[in-house]
Amino acid sequence: MAEEIILEAQGLTKEFKGFVAVKNVSLSIRRHTIHALIGPNGAGKTTCFNLLTHFLTPTAGRIRFNGRDITGSSTAAIARMGLARSFQISAVFPHLSVRENVRVALQRKRGNSFFFWRSERVLDDLNPRALELVEAVGLSAFAELPAVELPYGRKRALEIATTLALDPEMMLLDEPMAGLGQEDIRRVTALIRTVAKDRTVLMVEHNMSVVADLSDTITVLARGEVLAEGPYATVSKNPQVVEAYVGTGHG
Repeated sequence: MAEEIILEAQGLTKEFKGFVAVKNVSLSIRRHTIHALIGPNGAGKTTCFNLLTHFLTPTAGRIRFNGRDITGSSTAAIARMGLARSFQISAVFPHLSVRENVRVALQRKRGNSFFFWRSERVLDDLNPRALELVEAVGLSAFAELPAVELPYGRKRALEIATTLALDPEMMLLDEPMAGLGQEDIRRVTALIRTVAKDRTVLMVEHNMSVVADLSDTITVLARGEVLAEGPYATVSKNPQVVEAYVGTGHG
């Protein structure tokens, strides 16, 4: 039985002054899976990601989330529907503590965004949930540390916690492993696997060992078009995929 599709794009196209960055891309992402979007530099991955979350408006094509056409919706409206993009709201407030950053994200979920003048008591009501999320991403020891002082790899965990505070049904992760060392990569990989147990994850990622380890399905883009799709074992042996990576000098 085919698993239910949570996010679907049909004929997604984006032109920039005559340059076609994404051309007729169709994607179907199954609920409760980890789906990776990969491809050599310049393949159109980030543009595609930006289209799905409406940081960019498509030149052509439609996007449906949970069966609802969201093409043209605002990024805020899409987040309220349960589709949240991480690493766009990364540690927004460097001088607030880890706990306070998560608490601010919880306020966003309530719809009373950034009301710093609210009484301390109202904010304190959010502390138990904030600390739960801090613990869930392994940051309990850093809860009262200003975000700016967090070790680099731990900032990714905070970014995931602030996204989880929005309680999304689906998370989009934009290169979660970028700039991380091996230990942090292992930690964030484990965190993504945990997070994905009861939600859907779509990620753009360059680290192929992470993609192989985490992904149920991989879509390969090259020159703005879908080159191949399937599990890693199939996609990695596809001659066109090998050529696209080798041909551009990116492994």
